[in-house]
Amino acid sequence: MNAVVALGAAPVRSIVEERVPRAPVIGRIRPGIKVLTSAARQNEEAVRLYEQLVADGESFERIGGEIERRCRLKNPLAPRNVPYFTCRRSDFNNPDIADEILRLYGEDRGDGVKLYRFPVTFAFNDWMANIPNEMATWGTNGRRFFSEYGADGTRFCRLYAKPERDPRAQRSQRNFGPRTTVLRQDDAIPDGVCNPQQCPQYQARQCNLSARFVFAVPEIKGLGLIELPTNSIYVLQKAYSAMQTVALARGRLTGTRFFISKREFEITRINEQGEAVRQAQMLTVLDADIDISALLDGAEDQSPALAAATHAAQLLEGSGDLASGTVHPLRSTTTDQTLEEVPGSEPQTGNTLLNAANADLREPGQYAPETIGEKRDRMADLLARLGLNAEHRQRAFRIYAHAQYGNGWSKREADVDAMNERLVAALADRAAFDTEIETAVRATGLS
Repeated sequence: MNAVVALGAAPVRSIVEERVPRAPVIGRIRPGIKVLTSAARQNEEAVRLYEQLVADGESFERIGGEIERRCRLKNPLAPRNVPYFTCRRSDFNNPDIADEILRLYGEDRGDGVKLYRFPVTFAFNDWMANIPNEMATWGTNGRRFFSEYGADGTRFCRLYAKPERDPRAQRSQRNFGPRTTVLRQDDAIPDGVCNPQQCPQYQARQCNLSARFVFAVPEIKGLGLIELPTNSIYVLQKAYSAMQTVALARGRLTGTRFFISKREFEITRINEQGEAVRQAQMLTVLDADIDISALLDGAEDQSPALAAATHAAQLLEGSGDLASGTVHPLRSTTTDQTLEEVPGSEPQTGNTLLNAANADLREPGQYAPETIGEKRDRMADLLARLGLNAEHRQRAFRIYAHAQYGNGWSKREADVDAMNERLVAALADRAAFDTEIETAVRATGLS
């Protein structure tokens, strides 16, 4: 009998296998475009070069480099946010892939064929593997400083260690394997902790969020994935919420067809005078054409056993009429309470950026009330904090939700509000909430 060895359990056999494997990337779709600065537009040669190279499908890096070299203009291009994505031949290992993506998913809305919305599938069930992100300062030779999280959730600032010099030669020692990283410890960051408030690079706008979506595009062939970069915390937070919602409902991210598009939002930013101002901005949005309500209600589990178990749980809770067979869902009579109002519910250090974005996007009393979709996003985040998005706990939570609120509960705002309120309270007393869930599961006889 041949022994079956689990992936990652086999002994290392090669220098290549010593390194952490990374999914190969075969191309890049960009979230916007770059245009000539006002100073560069005064130069006729720069305008001619820009128009020619854009028509040839060259990357904006090469366009900017050529204009800088030929016209002696420093930083001639500036980014511009547009309603579509840029899909250029020069950004792919096989340039024909860009043409195929535009042929399959491009739209002509009066300005030529552009990529406004396209489907994607993710290769991993861990959201961080699908959207790797960090705080980073970039230089001409790559990353200078970058963030990494410690085991306790503390965000540290790291950098590449300077190679030691070989005492027997007039050169640095050759490095074997990945470059060594060390904590940054200088006058600005003495303890190595990434603190943007005290970081001179962040305050000078040199250090920013650096993230990228990594995905496959259906019907596009190639041995690798495609990436789409972003430096927006709002984009990252919304994508995180979408993935958490799908993971909660389906138990996995793989196998779901998502869509990436752009939508205009009003966001909060701090101007040079330190005042909070609102401005409209096109943001990359991740969504999926699935009935999330049906998934949250356990529609994938259509077995008679689950239906009977749900009915039994409701009867045991005193919410059903045994004679008539009618089930009345239990409802909370208290009002909804936002996460910010609950003492002791602050997230761990590792989630600081995501929750800061939540506060900016939803400031109580100033903007429109939450939609039911936003309430579900908040619920997904709460479930993740409570560890209920883990695969082995999702079924138990669905049974508990059915027992409390009945079929179709996630389509009713009052029930979603009540569930969010219960989840917020559970942050302060998880043991009691776990006992409630276990009781509901045991009552169904499916434990």
